[in-house]
Amino acid sequence: MRVFRFWKPYGVLTRFTDAEGRPTLADFIAIPGIYAAGRLDMDSEGLLLLTDDGALAHRLIDPRFGHPRTYWTQVERLPDETALARLRAGVDLSDGGRSWRTRPATAVLLTAPPDLPDRPVPIRYRANVPTAWIALTLTEGKNRQVRRMTAAVGHPTLRLVRWSIGTITLQGLEVGEIQPLSALEIRQMTL
Repeated sequence: MRVFRFWKPYGVLTRFTDAEGRPTLADFIAIPGIYAAGRLDMDSEGLLLLTDDGALAHRLIDPRFGHPRTYWTQVERLPDETALARLRAGVDLSDGGRSWRTRPATAVLLTAPPDLPDRPVPIRYRANVPTAWIALTLTEGKNRQVRRMTAAVGHPTLRLVRWSIGTITLQGLEVGEIQPLSALEIRQMTL
């Protein structure tokens, strides 16, 4: 079994091919036989795990296994305790007429912006609208869920970076860099 961690850059699709010629994982990764265990939207950045083991990939993305994923999200305006409490309790969302409630999450207002490299496309800047960073930890990952949750509590996401999946983080990686996990790291993920 091979497992890798990768810092997916902004503007890159979480797949290896694209009929429209947009940037994909193939522009950064030349390791045959691996695929992404999960996804990040093109306009999101951060940790992506890749593996050649289908059972492990399923275990990592299936919400029944509750693998925590921590996202650093830069939002418009300074969230108050009410907004953070709503994120923690779960937010009501809808998909094409079907309503559902997100699982409870951990939501912490960061006291300082995380130390991240600049994004190639700057975030929208409005001098009269401050921004803040939230660390949001989820155990599910539906389509654009973090963005939809922060918007639902009145704080649209401007920048989204997945920092960790379980105990695996971006620590020590550069944007666009891939690195194999150790046997111990893989074992910790499967517990």
